[in-house]
Amino acid sequence: MTGPPGDLAAVIAELAGRLPAGHVTAWARVLRTVQAEDLAADGRVLEAPLIEARPGVALGGAAARLIAAWQAGEAPLPGAAVALALESAGRVVGQAAARRSDIVVSGPVSNSADVRLTSSVVSELIHDCRELLLIVSFAAFGVTEVVHELARATQRGVRMDLVLETTAEEGGALRGPVGAAAAFKAIRQDATFWTWPADRRPAVGASRAALHAKLVAADERIALLGSANLTDKALALNLELGVIVRDPAVVRRMICHFRALMRPGEGILQPIPQQIE
Repeated sequence: MTGPPGDLAAVIAELAGRLPAGHVTAWARVLRTVQAEDLAADGRVLEAPLIEARPGVALGGAAARLIAAWQAGEAPLPGAAVALALESAGRVVGQAAARRSDIVVSGPVSNSADVRLTSSVVSELIHDCRELLLIVSFAAFGVTEVVHELARATQRGVRMDLVLETTAEEGGALRGPVGAAAAFKAIRQDATFWTWPADRRPAVGASRAALHAKLVAADERIALLGSANLTDKALALNLELGVIVRDPAVVRRMICHFRALMRPGEGILQPIPQQIE
């Protein structure tokens, strides 16, 4: 940390983003032992205890800056108040980190940033799911490990909805004789499959709209949104890009959108649980 001490609130916020959680706790413990009058007399007596609270990280400058900002106030606060502010800011930072998005890729990788692989993320989301799973994909083929994870999820009692594209002959946009649902024969009795019937799709001339979204959402808390279909090529070889969304409020909005499209008599999607060949 460099520059002028700044105001105490700004310094505390900056520290909360920099210090590991264990350091925040240790520093708060030290701060609670300090009275405002002690700080006013000689702030240097606090610097060493803060640095020694969790040794191993060079934080002398951070401690000095906190002390300077604390002393600069017109009426220095008691240590307990500063400790509470630091702990509160640390919790906010931790909650934000828990909801932070991650980049997910398939195919070529670069050394420009840390990324996760689509295949491992899809399997992980299914493996960790305990209640509700929503999967949306344009195409599906192969993905043996994904199917195995889905089968294990059904054994745990996970409620599963798969929204998948159909062939052109069936009113969809997939080329070839097999729709996306065929990849999931092993779980056809344990999940609900949905399609977008031709008579509910807008069309321009002879071309109908496609069910093109790709989504894996688990337990209304975490989702993978990206370009990859559930095919072996898309999960491993194609150049694909996606994002893990960990904000439950955003994930619920995604799910609610599809739930509305599934609503009987109102939505455009239609269940086909017994029609997978």
